Order: sequence, then C-alpha cells, then structure tokens
Amino acid sequence: MGLTHDPIFQKLEKWYHEHALHLNMRKMFEEDKERFHKFSTTLKTDHGDILIDYSKNLITEDVMKMLVELGKSRGIEAARDKMFHGDKINFTEGRAVLHVALRNRSNHPIMVDGHDVMPEVNKVLEKMKGFCHKVRSGEWKGWTGKSITDVVNVGIGGSDLGPLMVTEALKNYSKGGPRVHYVSNIDGTHIAKTLAELNAETTLFIVASKTFTTQETITNAESAKEWFIEHAKDKSAVAKHFVALSTAGPLVKAFGIDPDNMFGFWDVSASTFSLGEVTVKAGSHQRSESYI
Repeated sequence: MGLTHDPIFQKLEKWYHEHALHLNMRKMFEEDKERFHKFSTTLKTDHGDILIDYSKNLITEDVMKMLVELGKSRGIEAARDKMFHGDKINFTEGRAVLHVALRNRSNHPIMVDGHDVMPEVNKVLEKMKGFCHKVRSGEWKGWTGKSITDVVNVGIGGSDLGPLMVTEALKNYSKGGPRVHYVSNIDGTHIAKTLAELNAETTLFIVASKTFTTQETITNAESAKEWFIEHAKDKSAVAKHFVALSTAGPLVKAFGIDPDNMFGFWDVSASTFSLGEVTVKAGSHQRSESYI
C-alpha cells in the first residue's frame, strides 16, 4: 500500500487541511504552559546532556499521535531494528546501513555477515581522536615547524554540508583552536578566495572523498596542492599539510598524502548520513575531548 493510500496518512492530511492554517505558535504557548516539556526531551550521555526541542514546530498532541501511528503503519520500527541488526536494508546496493555504528558508544556488537564491525570502527575513531588532539594542541607541525591555525575541508555533498552544519551549530561553544573553512564549489573563485586569506605554513587541508575520484573535490584538492607547493617549494611537504577521508589508499598515496593520515569509512556508512568526518573538522572548533 502506498503512503498516500494509507488511512492514517489520509487522516493526518485531512487534519492538516482543516487546522493547519489556524495554528499560531505564540497562542499555543500561551494556552499551554507545559508545551515545552511536552514537546522536548533530553538525551543523557557520558559527555553531557543533549536537548531535543521540537516545541517550536506547528504540532499538537493529536498531530504527534498521528505521526507516531503513521510511522508504525509504515514499518519504521521494523526497519529501525533491521538497521541496528546489520540487515541489508539498502536493497538497491545489497548493503547494510550502518552509520549508526559510528555512534555506538555502548560498543554492543553490530554484526554484518557474521562479523562484528565495531572493533574496526573504534580503531578509526581512536585514530581520529588522536589526530584531532595533535592538531588542536599544536603538537602537529607544518613543514616549517609551525602549528596549524587554519583547517580547510575540501568536499562536496555529504562530505561538506553535514560537517559544515555541525561546526556552525557548535561555533559558540568553541574554546579556541584552528579556524575552519569549507570549499565545495568547483568554480575556482571559491577556493581562490579561501586560499587568499591563508598562510601555507599553518594550513591543513582535509580532502574528503570516499573514492578519491569525485570530480569537484579532486579538482579543488589539486588547486589547493598547487597553491601549497608554490609556497613550500617542496612536494614532500604535502604530507604534513594534507590528510584524507577516503577508502582509496593507492590514489591517496599518489596524491602525496601519507597513508597513515588517511581516515577510512565504509560502504555501509555513507558520508551523507554518517557525519563521520565531522570529528576531524569539529575538533578544530572545539577543544573539549568530550565532544569527540
């Protein structure tokens, strides 16, 4: 049964046409002093609380009940359980969908084809954490021995928008550290304008491309490398100023990046959903170890 033919969807649609135009946010808060508490929740984590506030949306208790009913009717609960169990719910590619593994701080095993993916995930996350600490603390040095003051992310789509969103959202909580810049537009003006403000001696580039063949990303990365080498006069210095988020080891190495400075991710965790690479960028805005 298609979504629009689902009786619960039709019920929700009918409610929308009858009531949506009459919803007034200010009035709803005035009439219900408990609205914030009804439509918000706090997630408790080892690193602090996370408030999820959806009270400022044009919803009511009736709407929430219908939305929950619709989710159950569409099989969301079953799909969620299959995702956490490592079932191959990406039916178009025959893959599991395990961006959730990157957030599995409980370390409960997540099995794919009889293999627990968590040890490998934790290995990469620990590698990211160690790298971030070196950059933020100033331990990571450029080719002239200076610490990093600016980090430039070169990516597109999920390797750009997600990390950009998170670093912008957390900017006010920053306790210092390198400035972060994002380059995604293949138009040379974008990267040229960014590079014009930077010092090659203290700039670190993150090239985010799973295959390391994404045209927009690699074009910008090559431009960044050319700019850098013009200043450094030494191709080997690239290894201290470029890192990669990729799974294409040979291409990363051919670019001039030390494979030890490549942070991998998997087919089961697309960058569009995982925000996995945000650890590297957000770490530059936020020195707190608890954020990682």
